[in-house]
Amino acid sequence: MSTNIRVQRICQHCGNEFTARTTTTMYCSHRCNSAAYKAKQRTAKVERSNKETQRKKNQPVEDLKAKEFLAVREVAQLLNCSVRSVYYYIESGTIKAVNLGQRITRVKRSEIDRLFEQPLSVPTAPEPQHFDISECYHLAEVQGKFGISETALHNLIKRNDIPKMKKGWFAYVPKTAIDKLLS
Repeated sequence: MSTNIRVQRICQHCGNEFTARTTTTMYCSHRCNSAAYKAKQRTAKVERSNKETQRKKNQPVEDLKAKEFLAVREVAQLLNCSVRSVYYYIESGTIKAVNLGQRITRVKRSEIDRLFEQPLSVPTAPEPQHFDISECYHLAEVQGKFGISETALHNLIKRNDIPKMKKGWFAYVPKTAIDKLLS
């Protein structure tokens, strides 16, 4: 079927004006048609490749979402934070976890979901108590008086929430609290 239609069009690939014989012609030549087809195929391949890359990047997170119990490293990956931050959340009580042994801490997946269901409460530090220096021991005095190592003393202070006051280079603890604990 021949047609006598002559339509002025602009090529979708090169942008030049041409005379088309049909109303559906989009390209001025076979060369522009082929180049546009190749560009379209190339774009589709790049898009497929990007989707595959994104899927592979998200795969570990999707696997973690399917697990019921998570290790600390997996929780860190899931929350997109550091492992140390996860341990801080566990120690502060924000996340409940079970310590099954040395380096075997597990967190229930539902515990992570619970974090986002309720508003996050930021733990506040207790107000520092002010003691008179005359009512306090210097840490070296405690070590000498009770024959305890520096590490053990720091662990006792931390474990028993004994207030520690720093003044310059030195740290002081209340005599009453230390005497009650170590006597």
